[in-house]
Amino acid sequence: MVTLAQGVVAVLRERVDPIYWRFVGEDPLWIGLFAGIALGAFFGWVRSHAIDNIWQRGVIGVLSAVGAVLVGFLAAPVFGFFGLAGLFAWFILSAAFGSLGSRWATRGSGEPEPGSSV
Repeated sequence: MVTLAQGVVAVLRERVDPIYWRFVGEDPLWIGLFAGIALGAFFGWVRSHAIDNIWQRGVIGVLSAVGAVLVGFLAAPVFGFFGLAGLFAWFILSAAFGSLGSRWATRGSGEPEPGSSV
């Protein structure tokens, strides 16, 4: 079973000289890094909407982006040791801890959780 990424690499090997591989498409690691930074900053900013001080909201957004980068860096050894199944497990654990942390922060802020009937 050939995945999409393997098919793209096979086409690159057949049609493009190895010297020019880097110029054909963007590096997916850089795209993933920038996507993690952007999503971390966005969700940090959105989740801190109850704070009136813009400086504090910005600091929370930056810390969220740094946290997203750290989670991404820790995913590299997980992928190296456990492969795609380990990466999927890392995703599930990260999403679960993120959801629990978000609920904990919302409960601590005193505002009602989204979807609750308060």
